[in-house]
Amino acid sequence: MPRTKANTGYGSKFGIEGATPGDYADQAEVTRIKPIGFSRDEEDATHLQSPDMLKEFIGAMLEATPCEFDFNWEPKAPDPMMDAFLAKSGKYQITAPNGVKMQFEGFFLTYEPGELTNGKMTATATIRPHGLPVLVPAAAPGAGA
Repeated sequence: MPRTKANTGYGSKFGIEGATPGDYADQAEVTRIKPIGFSRDEEDATHLQSPDMLKEFIGAMLEATPCEFDFNWEPKAPDPMMDAFLAKSGKYQITAPNGVKMQFEGFFLTYEPGELTNGKMTATATIRPHGLPVLVPAAAPGAGA
């Protein structure tokens, strides 16, 4: 049996595009990223002559589900996450450990710093994507990033 190709998410990054198009600033100390997912509505297309009296369904509208990420929160002013939240939309990038990138446009639904306790300070953010993401292949070895 071939060796598994499973891997961990260690080394993944979440970036926000800055003033220069295509230039993404990786956000520090991200601890969890849930990339965009996908779902599809279904429509009941059953009619009075549906074969074997079984309901029939057809695929309908697609939805790109929100991206979520957690990070170690460091209170600061200005706060790039607050700036991204207040913007009407932005461009974002998830980089997988193998260098493949998922780039997408969207807007922040939530930006929630956690409770202040004796433990580490954390925050969570959720971004609703506009449309489908673009997958960018990893740069070839020896090529520029």
